[in-house]
Amino acid sequence: MTEDLHEHYRLLLGLVPPWAVVSVDLNVAAKRVDINVEWPANHQVECPVCQKNCFIKDHREERKWRHLDTMQFQTIIKSRVPRADCSEHGAKTVNVPWAGPNSRFTLLFERLAVDVMIAAKSIKEAARLLGLSWDQVHHIQERAVERGLARREMDKVKRVGIDEKSFLKGHKYASLMVDIDGERVLDVVQERTLEAANQLWQKFPEEVRGGIDAVAMDMWDAFITSAKTHVPQADIVHDKFHISKYLNEAVDKVRRAEHKTFMKKGDETLKGAKYLFLKSPENMKDDEKGRFKALRMDILKTGRAWSIKETFSEFWLYSYKASAEKFFQRWYWWATHSRLKPMIDVAKLIKRHLDNILTYLKHQITNAMMEGFNSKIQSIKANARGYRNFRNYRVAILFNCGKLALYP
Repeated sequence: MTEDLHEHYRLLLGLVPPWAVVSVDLNVAAKRVDINVEWPANHQVECPVCQKNCFIKDHREERKWRHLDTMQFQTIIKSRVPRADCSEHGAKTVNVPWAGPNSRFTLLFERLAVDVMIAAKSIKEAARLLGLSWDQVHHIQERAVERGLARREMDKVKRVGIDEKSFLKGHKYASLMVDIDGERVLDVVQERTLEAANQLWQKFPEEVRGGIDAVAMDMWDAFITSAKTHVPQADIVHDKFHISKYLNEAVDKVRRAEHKTFMKKGDETLKGAKYLFLKSPENMKDDEKGRFKALRMDILKTGRAWSIKETFSEFWLYSYKASAEKFFQRWYWWATHSRLKPMIDVAKLIKRHLDNILTYLKHQITNAMMEGFNSKIQSIKANARGYRNFRNYRVAILFNCGKLALYP
């Protein structure tokens, strides 16, 4: 009967002889099952480095691995794992079939934990469901990301985007690189400096960098300089959403200055109108359209600034570089003769980077995907405990946004 029980558990664990279950200890009060597994002393073992058959040198101290629960009973595998006496590599602990190196969880338990982490709102919640500590669950997450990065294929990465994200309060930033076509985060580094951008590129082999055709980015000097150094063959494409952001900020500066002047006269024309000028007409609700029309845009400085901003959106519709350049020259003259300093400043900024803005017509890429990752990254940041450490923050982003093969 005992032998049948041992064989039953051996089959359940998927163990191949000569691995054998030698005892099963049930503790009903503790709701726990301990399964003791052994490798016979008279059998040779395989060196984990060179895979040669070797004699057993000795056995490690007893180790324990958490396995999937057996009928709501916590299940633990115990074993004194043998060490191979390899003539070439010395004494090496053999690999066990139920767990990865340096793990205290079985492969099946890690797979379950990955599924729970994907479904749960936070590591704290996953830890509660799995009956583990926060650190234990994060360790499983870290191992999953290491596996995924080792398996990841990069030969099809041709177009990437680089952007910055706020990491913590106090102006702490992280720089992210994404695979635009693969819709995945490739890696994350701390800060948004030239050194950080260089570090980001250096994470990838030279053959991967050599295959990059285009890089979407903001007009940030550190990103530009680093891209020219590490992927000189790639076109730099300044992101149209960042340019839209600069134009919106310029319009808002004009609005704030004009509103301040009006309020000194008791005129509340622009009170509460901030977001009207940040929207496109097609995105306005009916009541917003009514108020917007009533503002008499033709006599407002803010109205002129808004018109300059909205007109620039036509630039992205051109297919030919020469036509786009002609449009820009007309728009640039209008913006720089508007007597609106914020609009003049942003027009000059765009002109300085025009060559790398025109590349959009060729590649049609943006960093809009970054916005798609924002909700996930914000959720990760909300898990304050643990993510004050940048390494943990990076692991969590790659786990949730890297499209990695996470399972053992």
